Amino acid sequence: MRTFGMWMAEYGVSHQNKTNIIIHKICVPLIMWSVIGILWTIPVPTIMQNLNINIATIVSIGAMLFYLKLSRKYFFFMIPVFAVMYYVAYLIAQTGYLLETSIIVFIISWIFQFIGHKIEGKKPSFIQDLAFLLIGPLWVTKAIFRLED
Repeated sequence: MRTFGMWMAEYGVSHQNKTNIIIHKICVPLIMWSVIGILWTIPVPTIMQNLNINIATIVSIGAMLFYLKLSRKYFFFMIPVFAVMYYVAYLIAQTGYLLETSIIVFIISWIFQFIGHKIEGKKPSFIQDLAFLLIGPLWVTKAIFRLED
């Protein structure tokens, strides 16, 4: 299995252009949030509803276990990131427009991501390995907060 540093280095290869980096710092968190929002709206059995568990929770636990395996430091750093995203999803869910809002944010964010990669002149990393969809949020967190490996 690749180490945290290996993932970051490999992801960074296709994220060198300043404009693409800025787009990623904005759009990766928005995509992450929108996926949580979309998954949140998938119906679950009553027992799961009673326990406040939805598909977003299950998928997020899987992502967090992946992060824990890569880096304890980043695992703990991602806890508040997920918490904020869940809180925003919860607030928007109260309006009844979580699915619609999430889909719109998802589509617009991906359009900008592909524009960023067109400017960069390199394909998105996830095309070679879907695991990069989980690495993107870590890379952005590392870049925004200027964290070390």
